[in-house]
Amino acid sequence: MSIVPTTVRAMPASTQSGRGYRTLWRWHFYAGLFVMPFLVVLAITGTIYCFQPQIEPLLYPHRLVVTPGASARLSEDALLAKARAAMPPEAVATTARIAASAERSAEFIFRLPNGRSESVYVNPYDGVVLGTLDVDRRFMQVDRMIHRKLLLGKPGELLMELVACWTLVMIGTGIALWWPRERVREGTAAALRAALVPDLTRRGRPLWKTIHATLGIWLAIGAFAFIATGLPWTGSWGKQFKALATSANLGSPPGAWGGMRLRSNVPGHLAASAAAVPRDASSSGMDSMPGMTMDDMPLPRVPWAVGAVHVPNAPNAGAPGAKPLSLARIVAQTAATGLTDGYDIALPRSPEGVYTVSYFPADPKLERTIYIDQYSGEVLKDIRYRDYGAIGKAVSYGTSLHMGRYFGLANQVVCSALSLGLAALALTGCVMWWKRRPSGTLGAPARELARASMRGWCAALVVLGVVFPLMGATLVVVALVDRFVFARAAGADSEASIELRN
Repeated sequence: MSIVPTTVRAMPASTQSGRGYRTLWRWHFYAGLFVMPFLVVLAITGTIYCFQPQIEPLLYPHRLVVTPGASARLSEDALLAKARAAMPPEAVATTARIAASAERSAEFIFRLPNGRSESVYVNPYDGVVLGTLDVDRRFMQVDRMIHRKLLLGKPGELLMELVACWTLVMIGTGIALWWPRERVREGTAAALRAALVPDLTRRGRPLWKTIHATLGIWLAIGAFAFIATGLPWTGSWGKQFKALATSANLGSPPGAWGGMRLRSNVPGHLAASAAAVPRDASSSGMDSMPGMTMDDMPLPRVPWAVGAVHVPNAPNAGAPGAKPLSLARIVAQTAATGLTDGYDIALPRSPEGVYTVSYFPADPKLERTIYIDQYSGEVLKDIRYRDYGAIGKAVSYGTSLHMGRYFGLANQVVCSALSLGLAALALTGCVMWWKRRPSGTLGAPARELARASMRGWCAALVVLGVVFPLMGATLVVVALVDRFVFARAAGADSEASIELRN
């Protein structure tokens, strides 16, 4: 028995709910078939990640949580020295996580000789090392990487980006299929109620259909918002979108894209090439030092709008006798700017490097990125929310809402409800497909005998393909396969059925 993608015969136009209905249903079927398993993964991992602040202390209580002592907290430099002593000699300290909470341990991140990063936790009252965690293998990081790329690296990242785009197709066709055309014309309250409230008196597949349809329409806006706020963080389209927004002064602050050159003012004799360069130049000839951007920094959290900002670094510069300020001095300097808790400090990687402070709070308006001279403690640049472009501001708010951080526990509950609702949509759609699917076929909806004019739908697909090129390529592939491969298989199956009946 051959497995074909369609039912045995196409339904006549008279039995359809409207011209183009079955075409929309067919696209909805293809989108749903591809998206369904990934939606469940996204829903589960996203819900878990929403509750990271509550879950992590329960997972690692002996590392993250301490009992406040009677003595004063040790200085950041003393704590860093304790952490460094627990690491191999070749390990390099890259990041300090500053938390003022009396019940949280001090955390420092080191880069190991094998290229991996490891967090060291120290009791801030007595300097006892509480333990270590592999940065990439801690539970929440694994959950996040499953959510973003299924632990498959770049291919997985591109796959999840496609899932997000095809979910847009699923939402759009789902709304079009749900839309109560005839009942809306009647304009009755009963018609509206029937469209928005599931009919639980039904049985079998009709029951699953009414639940699926009404649940989908209630979740449509939230699902669209989830996708819109998640796509800017994708590794392919999101990276290009950030570059485009930044170059148009709509993302990062003006001058930050290839125009901001900052470095510590090294005491003593500098190389001639280094001495001739201004510390903060905005002219096109004073491009940022090549190399890392903020997205490349060893920082766990970086605001989206500053991800493309180049980080000061001059590995060839030398300054014999120059002595950087202590970490404690930098923490004190940061406190003087108004930040006292919940931020990360990337430590300088060269004599001309700077301390980089990244503050990524729940309220986007409080986001800050600060560059501090490692010798004088001078604040070289303080990038705040007000400095972002329009797109950068919008993405910051969207990110905070997407992660369930903006309005506390209520935001977490709303995000979880939306995520689990999308998983329920995937499961009810799967049940509907299985109950409708004829034996030996894929069960795709039948084709329309008369081609309907669907210029609006085609235009929407073209726009979607242009905005998301990777998505556009798969749209073309699916359309061609459906037209030239699936159609022939369905036709052959239909002819075989007719011969058998005769």
